[in-house]
Amino acid sequence: MSVVSEKEKADQKEIKPKENGDKRYFNGTVRLKNPHLELMDQDILYHLALGSGSHDLVEMFGDVKFVCMGGTPKRMETFAYYIMEVIGHKLPTGTTLLDISQYSYRYSMYKVGPVLSISHGMGVPSIGILLHEIIKLMYHARVRDPIFFRIGTCGGVGHEGGTVVISNDAVDGLGNHYYEIPMLGKNVKRPAVFDQQLVRELKACIDAEDPYDTVVGTTMCANDFYEGQGRLDGAFCDYSEGEKMEYLQKLKDQGVVNIEMESIPFAALTHHANIKAAEVCVTLLDRLKGDQVNAPKEVMNEWQIRPQKLVAAYIKKYLQTKGRLPSSGHGPWSVKSPRRFKLVQQESEIID
Repeated sequence: MSVVSEKEKADQKEIKPKENGDKRYFNGTVRLKNPHLELMDQDILYHLALGSGSHDLVEMFGDVKFVCMGGTPKRMETFAYYIMEVIGHKLPTGTTLLDISQYSYRYSMYKVGPVLSISHGMGVPSIGILLHEIIKLMYHARVRDPIFFRIGTCGGVGHEGGTVVISNDAVDGLGNHYYEIPMLGKNVKRPAVFDQQLVRELKACIDAEDPYDTVVGTTMCANDFYEGQGRLDGAFCDYSEGEKMEYLQKLKDQGVVNIEMESIPFAALTHHANIKAAEVCVTLLDRLKGDQVNAPKEVMNEWQIRPQKLVAAYIKKYLQTKGRLPSSGHGPWSVKSPRRFKLVQQESEIID
């Protein structure tokens, strides 16, 4: 039995790829470059506690337009409530926002009309796992032309804490503009590319009255919080303060404006799937002036709202332009097979 439903097969017979090598169909739905999925009985998205055989993913997620992700479950729950207010989404009476992936115990996911708000954890491996499953979710749900945002925190390079950064490029710690992954004993390189039109559209949403700076530039993606970012306050440090400052100044001279730990896989995997994506972060400190984040908690909480505000402004503007401000819409749960639903929950709970 194929993981692709008969309805999906019928649709895809009529929906040809735009051209050879294109990763989407004419109607804008995501086309996966993985022939093995069609040979599977069902596709279990382990880390989301969802499955193509257990859940009606088209009914649950077919109206999604925006996928917004950030590091912590609490931040993305906060964003879910914030975007609900911004776009005027109303929950049915007597209901509340539900963590759709609560049975995975790994990521949290909330749906607010056409917006998914998802936590991705910390670092390259965690966001990489999530992106694989979210991109597959877009495919199974037959979502058309989704737009992905990463909303995060970072260290500034020559920019004070509280500065909002829109990434227009991403490099790793060696200055490479690609995501390098060992596969079957060989290194595979995938270009890390942000959608430049989306970057320009985000810039157009900047509020001139904001009492803080919003800048555009290159983001460096580190594989580590301490030594990989040139910090002096880790458990280990094999370089001098002078060497650290020379490195950070070199980054600044090359156009790097901030440092975080997810931009390379985020840009590379969305680009590989032909999904428009952008990253908006807020700096928690200027790394040229120190290593430790010591701003008061209430100040950092306000700072973290700043990139959310910009992304929310873009989403609202888009929906107003397209006449798509949401109503209650699709529900959070739609179970096709209770037996498979239970199996998906059990597998998500036991797989590390």
